[in-house]
Amino acid sequence: MSGSQTKKKPQQGADGERRLNMIEAINDALDVMMERDENVVVFGEDAGYFGGVFRCTAGLQEKYGKSRAFDAPISECGIMGVAVGMGAYGLRPVPEIQFADYIYPGYDQIVSEAARLRYRSAGEFTSPITIRSPYGGGIFGGQTHSQSPEALFTHISGVKTVIPSTPHDAKGLLIAAIEDNDPVLFFEPKRIYNGPFEGYYDKPAAAWRSHPDSATPEGYYRIELGKANVVREGEALTVLAYGTMVHVAKKVCEEKGVDAEVIDLRSLVPLDIDTIEASVEKTGKCLIVHEASRTSGFGAELSALVQERCFYHLEAPIERVTGFDTPYPHSLEWAYFPGPVRIGQAIDRLLQE
Repeated sequence: MSGSQTKKKPQQGADGERRLNMIEAINDALDVMMERDENVVVFGEDAGYFGGVFRCTAGLQEKYGKSRAFDAPISECGIMGVAVGMGAYGLRPVPEIQFADYIYPGYDQIVSEAARLRYRSAGEFTSPITIRSPYGGGIFGGQTHSQSPEALFTHISGVKTVIPSTPHDAKGLLIAAIEDNDPVLFFEPKRIYNGPFEGYYDKPAAAWRSHPDSATPEGYYRIELGKANVVREGEALTVLAYGTMVHVAKKVCEEKGVDAEVIDLRSLVPLDIDTIEASVEKTGKCLIVHEASRTSGFGAELSALVQERCFYHLEAPIERVTGFDTPYPHSLEWAYFPGPVRIGQAIDRLLQE
């Protein structure tokens, strides 16, 4: 094969709508923004010629040239430092960190430079950087290809953190992130790149193209950062989740026949606290589900916020179902993930209160 990876032609569902998997939706968003704005630049390890290890940047170098879609050395610190400089001088860089596990060498550039540049320059410079990175487990990638470090960034003022759960949202949120004038961490749950994992030990329960949330319009559209999505309405309890866990939690509620309201946060920072508060005030009970380990995970912040804002409406203690406080267990990753058993037990405890 010569040149960069060629993109596959999008398929249509039975209803005639354009249906993409998450990889294709991300690629489509990048394509749309590179065509609209010549300042949008995509780069990273294998992100140019090869089209990315997961093919999210396939075809972009071929279409836009090596000056706008190019490969970077294996130096995450260097990638982020270059992105900060690009952003300060008017470009809109979209660097790819090949796996979220490798973002740590670039952490100082993100925290000490990108996040603070607007403030320390009194608004003279900004960091319109969108840092894309596959995160989480589910592909048997082992300890160094499966981590969920989102909480490390939600703690940093000046950085936004976004995690989509569907192809439709991935495209709209990524476009909004690229247009944002502040740095955005855009974590892509690779476990659902090709299809929604709705079960525990399951392969994808259905290809994205047969899933209603794979309908992805052509051209430009954006989903505002900081707006959650109520994916299932209910009265008995509120379930807060993001990324892969949205599908797992929703499936458990459906199989148990629980009248639960499932909220896909989509954006952790900024957070749609109004939607969360309205739901918990209605249901009186709250379950938080995320894949990352428990201690100091983002669920702890959610729990504190719900407690502060909804104390007089709560009818039971807030429950959290998360990954365990262990190094990522390669051989036991399916036991590590929150699944139907642990989520179901938490739901039962809440409903018995």
